[in-house]
Amino acid sequence: MSESDMDLTQRPPRSPRVRLGGYVHLPRMLDKCRALLSEKIGEYHYDCPMDQAFFDFTGITAAELKAQVSLGKGDGAILEWINAQAPNKPSSAAIAQWSHYQEQRTPTDLEMREFYQEEHRRLAPLRTDLATWFDLLDLDDYVSFGGKP
Repeated sequence: MSESDMDLTQRPPRSPRVRLGGYVHLPRMLDKCRALLSEKIGEYHYDCPMDQAFFDFTGITAAELKAQVSLGKGDGAILEWINAQAPNKPSSAAIAQWSHYQEQRTPTDLEMREFYQEEHRRLAPLRTDLATWFDLLDLDDYVSFGGKP
């Protein structure tokens, strides 16, 4: 499947752990944006809170990134654009630190903890190895497309 034919009704986006230019979650966000543009985003959401963490960190907006993706650019060209246009110009070290933090993020407030626990209970109540948001996203993707927890 080409990048321009992203269909998230047939398969999940890339794991949030996959990196592009050192950024976790960026490939997943690009998959969601491409699927949105092709009207095949399914249950996924572009510009969700996790996407917004990337936008806040780089200073790029969801609309700006969507406009670049709509031009049919591949991941490498999008990364070049981000590196050239990001108002915050994060260094490689800052990107690595931000990515590490994102990989380790857990629900912190009561509302998010309750949501996380509900999803954990729904998807795989016997699993004891789930702690981070990335753990939950990977599990949800797997189960949503027929995997057994």
